[in-house]
Amino acid sequence: MSKLELDVAVETWPVDGTFTISRGSRRETVVVVVTVGDGSVVGRGEAVPYPRYGETVDSVVAAIRSAAGISDRHALAQRLPAGAARNAIDCALWDFEAKRAGLSVADLAGIPTAAGPYTTCFTLSLAAPDEMAAKAAAARDKTLLKLKLGGDGDAQRMSAVRTARPDARLVADANEAWLPEQLGPLLGAAAASGIELVEQPLPTGNDAALAERPRTVPICADESFHTAADFARLGRLYDAVNIKLDKTGGLTEALATARQAQRHGLRIMVGCMLSTSLAMAPASLLAPFADWLDLDGPLLLARDRDPPIGYREGSILLPAPRQLWG
Repeated sequence: MSKLELDVAVETWPVDGTFTISRGSRRETVVVVVTVGDGSVVGRGEAVPYPRYGETVDSVVAAIRSAAGISDRHALAQRLPAGAARNAIDCALWDFEAKRAGLSVADLAGIPTAAGPYTTCFTLSLAAPDEMAAKAAAARDKTLLKLKLGGDGDAQRMSAVRTARPDARLVADANEAWLPEQLGPLLGAAAASGIELVEQPLPTGNDAALAERPRTVPICADESFHTAADFARLGRLYDAVNIKLDKTGGLTEALATARQAQRHGLRIMVGCMLSTSLAMAPASLLAPFADWLDLDGPLLLARDRDPPIGYREGSILLPAPRQLWG
């Protein structure tokens, strides 16, 4: 492939209200968009720099610019580590390659297709139990809810949401907020509230505390898990892994990670950062691998790209329009 022109832009998108997790609150999200092109065909990719992983907007933009001139996804993986910078370029290259070939990315990558439908989680920000219950009740068209938790008071949060929505499927994400001594009681509370999955209950440094722990609810690795290389380190500590393109460094590694997760007998959540439809489109191609899909980023924003990815009946994810990506 001949040398491609690469451009990078930083964009700010407002949140619909406030998005709160155990580490803090945001009213906007900042994304980095890469475009690659040969003068006639252009591909795009979006990524979110994440401070939890040591990334800043400036560091991601600098890393992207350092990779200018790379036109091959495999060479890209040798140049940049997994993370947001590589993700933006990798997804832009997939989009470019598909458009140049006149194929979809799914066809180009040999990704299995299935009829679906694919229901995505809808995230409830961390708040007081009664406030989360009220938001759950108001989201009547959302059938799969994801509760952001924060440690103290989580048993009450889970119980309140379950009471407000006895019909809904529920998963929970503690974002590393639980202490090891809280794990047993809060997993018991999760089971009592019919929670299907608990994401990253403990800080990454406490993963070993999960060894031989009886499971009343499956536990999913998120902050502890980035790429397929982490399977050896995590061993059998977790029941599931959350695959996010901003962690794997793009769709290329995400596909390899999903296939290895299946070979390891692990269940899969496909997740996202707080981002627009341009980030959801490549992640949505992993839906056939997913036991849980968490691609609600655009539903949490005050506005989205045009054209956007679609959601039917509140939270059933529709295929991305080709004008958007892929």
